[in-house]
Amino acid sequence: MHLLLSSLFLLAGMKWGDWKNWIKYHSTILFFWFGDLLYNVLCKDYLMWEYKETVFGQNLLPNHLAISLLIMFVAYPATVIIYLGNVPKDPIRVVLWIFFWVTLYSLVEYINLRYLDLVSHHHGWAMGWSVLFNIIIFSMLLLHYKHQVAALLISIPIILFFVIYFKVPIY
Repeated sequence: MHLLLSSLFLLAGMKWGDWKNWIKYHSTILFFWFGDLLYNVLCKDYLMWEYKETVFGQNLLPNHLAISLLIMFVAYPATVIIYLGNVPKDPIRVVLWIFFWVTLYSLVEYINLRYLDLVSHHHGWAMGWSVLFNIIIFSMLLLHYKHQVAALLISIPIILFFVIYFKVPIY
């Protein structure tokens, strides 16, 4: 099922993404990847959310890490190329654009959590945290695209907050 969902993101990226200017978005894609890789390293034995696959897809995507890598290498680049390639100029529309992406990602997670059993939450994580996290992600992606150093510096206290709040064991 995750293969299908990632394929849908790829198809959307091919249709609405700014592929001719992909190099402009390259560092922000890497920033997105780095954040997810950091989550998977720091929370390896203490996952806040865990991807699961249907019985039919378990041979191809047997665990959280395999699914996470698929999402990172397919869905995230497509997302960034659509998201940043179509950012409106009007500030009010920018807020609505961020809201659209937060809603889309949150809705996909909610359906995967409640109806498809493709994700599970642990250690106090809940949909409210996912919505907040999506607001942070899409705001930070836009900030990184425009001001890389600021995004990196602002990311540090955000990461520390989540690690401390959720008592992620760092050893």
